[in-house]
Amino acid sequence: MSTLTRVKEYRPQQRHLPMIATLVLLVAAYSYGASQYEAFGSGQVVFNLFINYSWLLVVAIGMTFVILTGGIDLSVGSVVALSTVLSAELLTEHGWPAPAVIAVVLAVGALLGTGMGALIHYFEIQPFIATLVGLFFARGLCLTISTEAPSIDNAVFTSIAQTQIPLPGDSHVSISVVIALVVVVVAGYVLHYTRFGRTVYAVGGSEQSAVLMGLKVARTKVSVYALSGFCSALGGLLLVFYKLSGDPLSAIGTELDAIAAVVIGGTILSGGSGYVVGTVLGVLVLGMIQTLIDFDGTLSSWWTKIVIGALLFGFIVLQRLIARRTR
Repeated sequence: MSTLTRVKEYRPQQRHLPMIATLVLLVAAYSYGASQYEAFGSGQVVFNLFINYSWLLVVAIGMTFVILTGGIDLSVGSVVALSTVLSAELLTEHGWPAPAVIAVVLAVGALLGTGMGALIHYFEIQPFIATLVGLFFARGLCLTISTEAPSIDNAVFTSIAQTQIPLPGDSHVSISVVIALVVVVVAGYVLHYTRFGRTVYAVGGSEQSAVLMGLKVARTKVSVYALSGFCSALGGLLLVFYKLSGDPLSAIGTELDAIAAVVIGGTILSGGSGYVVGTVLGVLVLGMIQTLIDFDGTLSSWWTKIVIGALLFGFIVLQRLIARRTR
């Protein structure tokens, strides 16, 4: 059978339709921008999406694991802010070396996530409530540590922030982009090629069935929240590399952006179905919308929220239609 015949006879699986729709939307938005604005067609516009949203991409990857189990994590924005403030405080006020600061920030994020996961599983508290506690706890810690937004002039952090990795066509990306892409690759491998990843899907599909199958449900549920906390802390560090400052009021509403990116990327909110690649596409769509509005110059940034709301509505309806057809 020839390649052309295979392409003609290809029929996408139902579960892939939302992700394909996201890809089509992304290509259409980029094509529209390139046709309207000359500079939009530059490859650097795409690379800037990764540069500007690498921190959100890492946060959304952690959120993907949580939503795949049928949960939700509202604390990610506060953990991001806590990571920026903690980094600035330890570097500027206490003079800690950069590697120690990075290790402490990542450990704090993972520890917070583990605590919320334990609350959810062992105390049978709804994820919405448990992570809402985490949201207020982490944001409160931010303001306890500092109410200001100090700048960071540490040599290691400054070097990472200012280093540009050259690409063909006079384009470039930052080190944060490389870190984010490594996270994407590792997350994709873990989710699709390891027992832990298969258990994540099984728990999201039916937790009761997963228990009857003898899968380690407790360890998996706690681990995904620990992973989400770790990714939020890492996203906070990437935000520090981007802004070179720590701000207790940063990343407000990030949890909603991350959830939106995951859903637009095709992951079902009730869990059990979704892909890391879809989340990457979801983050790029959010960034592309903001970039189009920036190029237009006449629209308020609130139009980004309006468009995201419309997209969320459309993708949730699409998910429901697909679910009905597959019953």
